[in-house]
Amino acid sequence: MHSRHRQSLIGRAREWGGLSRRRLLQGAGALGLAAILRPTAVFAERDDDNERLGPFGPWSTPRNLGAVINQSRTTDLNTHPGISKNGLSLYISSTRPGGVNGANIGNNPTGFLELWVSQRTSLEAPWGAPVNLDAFNTVPVINSIGSNTYAPNFSADGHLLFFSSLRPGGSGSSDMYVSRRSNKHDDFAWQEPLNLGPVINSPQADDAPNYFEDEETGIITMYFASTRPAGSNEHIYASTLGDDGTFGAAVLVPELSSTSNETRTSIRRDGLEFFLASTRPNGLIGKNDIWVSTRDSTLDPWSMPINLGPTVNFAGEITGAPALSWDGTTLYCYSTRPSPPHFGVRDLYVATREKLRKHERRDESDHQRS
Repeated sequence: MHSRHRQSLIGRAREWGGLSRRRLLQGAGALGLAAILRPTAVFAERDDDNERLGPFGPWSTPRNLGAVINQSRTTDLNTHPGISKNGLSLYISSTRPGGVNGANIGNNPTGFLELWVSQRTSLEAPWGAPVNLDAFNTVPVINSIGSNTYAPNFSADGHLLFFSSLRPGGSGSSDMYVSRRSNKHDDFAWQEPLNLGPVINSPQADDAPNYFEDEETGIITMYFASTRPAGSNEHIYASTLGDDGTFGAAVLVPELSSTSNETRTSIRRDGLEFFLASTRPNGLIGKNDIWVSTRDSTLDPWSMPINLGPTVNFAGEITGAPALSWDGTTLYCYSTRPSPPHFGVRDLYVATREKLRKHERRDESDHQRS
């Protein structure tokens, strides 16, 4: 919302005398949120989006992203990544020093998570050193002093950044927020974030927003993990963007949830493949693994999640926070696996798979028939 419009609303409140300034600012925030999230403003550009996705080959063994991305302090977490549509900006959640929380130790033994971005000049180029999203701001805009900020996710057009935070002023525990930028290529132009509001957020923890725009139906859905109604485990919920430009009440997605813990998720842009982190026991390899669910169309329910197997997951260790590239061939995640090199408590890794060519598809079909 433009500052002139906001000030106009505040001026009217003084004239009316019946509305408190707090209530009016809440109303102004709601109007601003609707303007940011309104579907006509966020539909993706359709340049290279019509290319069919898949089928794909198997995932490679995850490769450690190295010392440039993974901070070398043994107490640091490098976790919950997000990858831009063009694959040139890798957003990470990290407790490394140098952000708005300074040395980032304080009263929190592992520090506070903040959002950082690493850039590269091409898909073949190495990743550069991560830079804090508030590095060029005189006061923090995206990150919060004394609170965690983590789990970045983007809208299809690249103009919206969603994330989780425990900062003051939310609905209870961690809440989901959104920030907008006018230039989708400027990683340091994010505007003041807005809380997604008490309809989609709850008094419990609401984490890891996962934005999906269905190209077939135009429906926009936010998938996320939540401890609601009052449990200790997180499960997968979904909320739909309404005609008023705000997200509605969230509902449990039973086929993606279990009695165990389900956390960070990632959905393929065609809506036919869904990755999630879970501790569910049937097929569990480590302490926390990445699983995948599929469906034939966006009108169908999700299949029972299947463990990605011992190539991606690691026995006895934690692997989680999947983030899928736009073309579906690259999966970023974190892991505690001890295989060298290893730098912090959690390191970021990347696994890849190849899109099968036509003759490979035929060979695979013949093998299945035999």
